[in-house]
Amino acid sequence: MLQSGAATPYTKAVESAHPSSPLPRTGSTLHRFANPGRFLRLTESWLPWLTGAALLVLGAGAAWALWFAPPDWQQGETVRIMYVHVPMAWLAMGGYAGLAVLSVMSLIWRHPLADLAARELSPIGAAVTALCLVTGSLWGRPMWGTWWVWDARLTSVLVLFFLWLGHAALVRAFDDPERGARMGAILALIGVINLPIVKFSVDWWNTLHQPASITRLNSPGMHVDMLYPLLVCTLGFTLAFMAVVLAATRAAVMERRVRALQMAAARRADAPQMQSAEP
Repeated sequence: MLQSGAATPYTKAVESAHPSSPLPRTGSTLHRFANPGRFLRLTESWLPWLTGAALLVLGAGAAWALWFAPPDWQQGETVRIMYVHVPMAWLAMGGYAGLAVLSVMSLIWRHPLADLAARELSPIGAAVTALCLVTGSLWGRPMWGTWWVWDARLTSVLVLFFLWLGHAALVRAFDDPERGARMGAILALIGVINLPIVKFSVDWWNTLHQPASITRLNSPGMHVDMLYPLLVCTLGFTLAFMAVVLAATRAAVMERRVRALQMAAARRADAPQMQSAEP
């Protein structure tokens, strides 16, 4: 087992290439904590517990939201869409913030695991954002009389959806995975500009979308009978989101390991033929 103070071959190579730079020490520490083998060992024990907790919390939250939470005095039973729509909106933004963090790790410390996690995160983030848009349209139709309006909140969330899709396509568009990861990381960091627009669009512009009713500390606009099941549903969806991302990243790490073993076996099989062909 690698001790905390032991130097890996990667660490020695980086330190020899940059002996006077303080960056390799930080980078090697992060690489030690994000070692793919250690990641697989840790998540092998974490993932079943995380999945079980997600199912348990989601089940409790769904039962609370659908059968025990009261209907809204204006929106009636339609308000129950909120228990899916709001968590999806928060996960779309929080997940993209996580993508930006992975992109920083990729650009600065050349994290191979960060590249894999970002690659697997973007399709999941796109699916969550699409679900946010769909449930928002279902909620908006009886409230606004239309499925879609080009106001600031909806348009900025649509831009966020296209950013997720753009990242997922860009990292897969190059034959060189490292180059695709670099280009995707740059796009992800540029797209961070959209996050405050999504968050504060209802305050900066006059939109049909209602303003924040949960994050107002002085006077929250939601009764606790609806707030508590919403928070439980949000926790359940967050745990499920994390479990899916971890499972996808584990699959990507194992797929890359299998591919590397296959390439090594192919090179070993070709080596005798190449030696016999030499004069």
